[in-house]
Amino acid sequence: MAFDFDQGIDRRHSDSLKWHKYGDRDVLPLWVADTDFRSPPCIIEAIKNRADHGVFGYGGTPTGLIDITLARLAQRYNWHIQPEWIVLLPGIVSGLNLSVRAFTDAGQATVAPTPIYPPFRAAAKLAARAQVNLPMRLQHDRWMIDLDHTLMQGNERLLMLCNPHNPGGTVYRRDELEAQLAFARQHDLIVCSDEIHCDLLLTPGLQHTPFATLSEDAAQRSITLLSPSKTFNIAGLGASMAIIPNAALRQRFKQVREGIVPGVDILALVAAEAAWRDGDAWLAAQLEYLRSNRDWLVAQIETVPELSMASPEATYLGWIDASRMAVDNPADWFEQHGLGFTPGSDFGDARFVRFNFGCTRALLEQAVDRLHQAVRACR
Repeated sequence: MAFDFDQGIDRRHSDSLKWHKYGDRDVLPLWVADTDFRSPPCIIEAIKNRADHGVFGYGGTPTGLIDITLARLAQRYNWHIQPEWIVLLPGIVSGLNLSVRAFTDAGQATVAPTPIYPPFRAAAKLAARAQVNLPMRLQHDRWMIDLDHTLMQGNERLLMLCNPHNPGGTVYRRDELEAQLAFARQHDLIVCSDEIHCDLLLTPGLQHTPFATLSEDAAQRSITLLSPSKTFNIAGLGASMAIIPNAALRQRFKQVREGIVPGVDILALVAAEAAWRDGDAWLAAQLEYLRSNRDWLVAQIETVPELSMASPEATYLGWIDASRMAVDNPADWFEQHGLGFTPGSDFGDARFVRFNFGCTRALLEQAVDRLHQAVRACR
């Protein structure tokens, strides 16, 4: 079956957060991490079929989704989990916040790479927890965590990882994850690993390794956050999960969640099950399209002396270094020239912008034309 990722879908006057942000201004929204692609037909059909039933009362635990999750993790990652390890969530961000509040006390700190997806930073701040920031450094065109032990103060309790990394797109190899595990073990840290982009690997030959599969010790100190939402463009539905092998950690996580974080919407569960059951052909086609977008974007960035971007191994997000531009605020400058990037300051480094290339090639080409114009205008 052919899938048309070149189809332009008008989202500007819909309920899209991404496209609504700039209203009627002539700014291309290339910021928040959803794509402009229509979700797979299998998801749309599953939602229509469920809607035809016509009754939307309180839902129970969906055995179909649980069974599909177990089978998918076993097949893709040789990760054999138990059904009771799964805690369903209405979003990954709630999982990050719950982890901070469940596994740190007042006076304890979290540890996270920087730059990092903004909710990692916000989760610590909202819980009034300090955060130790381990710097990400560019090594052989890959963004890597500097596991600097000298930054640790001794009151840290939770290590928050992102694999594949957002921003930057690094897919950690097994030995790199084992170094992170050794760091966690040395400092007696629980590990919350956000792996929402694990299906969006763009570089051929790479394999995602869940942190929890490294060893029994890794599993027993881990909370793994997963969702089909980024992969299949169903972020607005919100079906996500935490996988927590350790019974005591799982009980604490669920206790903190009780009465605060709601269950998952019925249609979201239907969509998630359909995505992981029947969406792989669509996913393969999307990866091919995104890989082409990435390679073209990287080639274009290489022609601009003021900019640089390491080719992301995963995700549809480009992390662009604009520090050589003669402007104080690159994100504002680009917005003035019709480009709505995510400011690097949101991630911890204002010299950068994040470019969402999960869009049609036509829109990407229009954006790059504006990018060239914006850079020329500041020379």
